[in-house]
Amino acid sequence: MSKPSTSVLTPSRKTLPAPPRLALDAVLGCAYLHYPWDDWERFALSRGLDAELAGLGRLLIREAFNHSWEAWLQNLCGWGDDLSADQAGGQALLAFALRAPEKARWCFSRLMDTDGLRGDYHPKTQEWTWGYLRLDVRRVLSTLHNQLSPDNGLVHS
Repeated sequence: MSKPSTSVLTPSRKTLPAPPRLALDAVLGCAYLHYPWDDWERFALSRGLDAELAGLGRLLIREAFNHSWEAWLQNLCGWGDDLSADQAGGQALLAFALRAPEKARWCFSRLMDTDGLRGDYHPKTQEWTWGYLRLDVRRVLSTLHNQLSPDNGLVHS
């Protein structure tokens, strides 16, 4: 027989984690598994994003930072210092992934395959070639523009 609770304290609400802070000084001095991209993945999972897509988003945020992608791609991943609160911390990236998971998975994969649209695997040589992009990458740019336009939460140049 279990004892009834005698506590008179109001139980605390289960609170969801806050969006991570994606800034250079947030990376310096981080402990293993507590980098901003790790925090973003935990944040995305707490918001209901599929684990595989959250992991892919984590990789995207990490590569955008580590490989110094173009500013607009870093902003897409939440790294911009001047982003509004609904964009900072990768919130626009998460909103896109929650709104259109298959489109986001495809776009995130193409961004990873091309190292931030820097190159691609050439169909004839099958070698990764700097500056070469297959035609379907134009669809990535179009999709990102449509999904992350000012109406959908992210402005990029």
